Amino acid sequence: MSTLANPIPSTAGAAAVNVNSGKRHYGTHIFLTVMAIMWLIPLVWSLFTALRPKADTDKYGYFSLGGTFNFDNFITAWTQGGFSKYLLNSVIITVPSVLLTLFFASMMAFAVSRVSWKFNVTLLIMFTAGNLLPPQVLAAPLFEMFKHVTLPYSFSDSGNLLNTYISVIAVDTAFQIGFCTFVLSNYMKALSSDLTEAALVDGAGIWRQYWNIILPLCRPALAALGTLEVIFIYNDFFWPLLFIQSGSRLPITTAINNLQGEFLSNYNLLAAGATITVIPTLIIYLVLQRQFVAGLTLGSSKG
Repeated sequence: MSTLANPIPSTAGAAAVNVNSGKRHYGTHIFLTVMAIMWLIPLVWSLFTALRPKADTDKYGYFSLGGTFNFDNFITAWTQGGFSKYLLNSVIITVPSVLLTLFFASMMAFAVSRVSWKFNVTLLIMFTAGNLLPPQVLAAPLFEMFKHVTLPYSFSDSGNLLNTYISVIAVDTAFQIGFCTFVLSNYMKALSSDLTEAALVDGAGIWRQYWNIILPLCRPALAALGTLEVIFIYNDFFWPLLFIQSGSRLPITTAINNLQGEFLSNYNLLAAGATITVIPTLIIYLVLQRQFVAGLTLGSSKG
């Protein structure tokens, strides 16, 4: 009679895994720490300068800790720069631009990733290749085109597309669609084809597949892209300054010009104004931080 001995589990492999998992990546931590400090230094220095009165800076110097710290520069910058009005202009430009960009990009991404037809790759390459062209190259042609688009004076006080929010929204949307289409198409390709096939069997059309099945599954990716697009479009300085001549319609990124002196610049006041312009994007990122990180890391564990 023979008996089978119970195999003794080897702990060598488990010990090796534990040792490897317990190793600290000191090089990676040091690199990330240095990079974080390098990115934070300008922001911290701007905040430090903004909290100091100009008189104390002139007395003790910029590289000093003497003097008082208060929020007077922020109050002066907000009132003198008219930031409340310019912030509303930024909202009017940013919100429609981001929503239109994500909507059109998601539809295009669905067409090139979930619908089988011979122009899938061609259209995706065309949309992606548009990002390789510097936007400034098209500044003169776009300006001339908008100048010759006639509109009623009841709709535009300039009689054309210039000096309107629509011109900036249209350009921001057009230049951001390519990047968002590329990202969303790759995300949609990773979704199981069984979802749309089952919906097709049940009689769902293309629009229903897109709106009720695929789009809800893309919420993490849309949140991540939405956060990035808010930052990109909100911080855009070039297009509003080119297409909008009326100072009352300029976004908040141009309001800092109102804080410039004719012969002398108050850098403490300018630092306060620059810090104010950062606050909205910082709030957006903190609110959508979880969705933003989830959208960037989805698919990282797939083999």
